[in-house]
Amino acid sequence: MDESLADLETVTLELEDETIEAVDEKAFAEHRENREAAIRDLLDEWLKTRE
Repeated sequence: MDESLADLETVTLELEDETIEAVDEKAFAEHRENREAAIRDLLDEWLKTRE
């Protein structure tokens, strides 16, 4: 594990099936099937709408 990430909190989310499908579609289309990258991208978009 990267030492710089050791102090970060862990967050667990429960997602609906339709949300998981949307994440998988974005991962396939934009992130070479990398679900984690798609989730980070979607979270970033959501946070920007909250500002």
